[in-house]
Amino acid sequence: MEQAREEFGRLGRRVVEGRFDGGSMTSDGGVMLLGEVDRKLGLLEAASRCIADPRSPMLIKHGVRDMLRQRVYGLALGWEDLNDHGALRRDVAMQTAVGVDCEVASAPTLCRLEKWADRASAWRLHEVLVDQFIASFRAAPEELVLDFDATDNPLHGQQEGRFFHGYYDCYCYLPLYVFCGQQLLCAYLRPSRIDGAKHAAAILKLLVKRLRQKWPPGAHRVSRRLGLLPATHHQLVRASRGALHHWSGAQRATAADDRIGRTGHEGCLPAQWP
Repeated sequence: MEQAREEFGRLGRRVVEGRFDGGSMTSDGGVMLLGEVDRKLGLLEAASRCIADPRSPMLIKHGVRDMLRQRVYGLALGWEDLNDHGALRRDVAMQTAVGVDCEVASAPTLCRLEKWADRASAWRLHEVLVDQFIASFRAAPEELVLDFDATDNPLHGQQEGRFFHGYYDCYCYLPLYVFCGQQLLCAYLRPSRIDGAKHAAAILKLLVKRLRQKWPPGAHRVSRRLGLLPATHHQLVRASRGALHHWSGAQRATAADDRIGRTGHEGCLPAQWP
């Protein structure tokens, strides 16, 4: 009976294949497919150039690109804790997906990688996300729907900037995300003691400016699903400089609102690009 196998290209001069007849086994075989997709997109390759490496080039064993792949692949597999990489670094599937034939970085080394990232790195990483989004279109889109959404990131320790959030009933951060369809354009980490709509107008202004650099003027739609209060709405309109012609918002304000079933509000603005 022919044994099932799956080929995964080559690693140097070696042919990589997955087999299901015993031998070296892993519970994280999906990382191989993840590595293939990442290489086709070039996302982590580009992201690795956004983080400056302060080490001496002569002493580097694990490069920023390989460590970033290892960390992101681990998160995608459900291994959130850096300590998990004490065992995961020895997984042949992880090593192959990263693109090496030896043990990948240890947990302390990955911890240092995360400390290298600063505000400038975060800015460059967001530029990569937006450029990746733009590159996904073969032609200029007739309309873009940007979804601004804040959600909780629960905390279980004494992290800097932790605050109790009454709505989520926990200590958490309150990151702001911006999506267009399934594509992430912005992930902005914030403390939870602020309004959910804070910074939305500034981020919208930056996004509109970058998109205008690539695509000719045209009507665009902006959607805002959380914390859109009237004052914030006017800020969004000003920030979009005429790009905003539709807005929607949902805000859980009081228990009375829940009883009467009022969960949101909508409005339309007939504005075009100047």
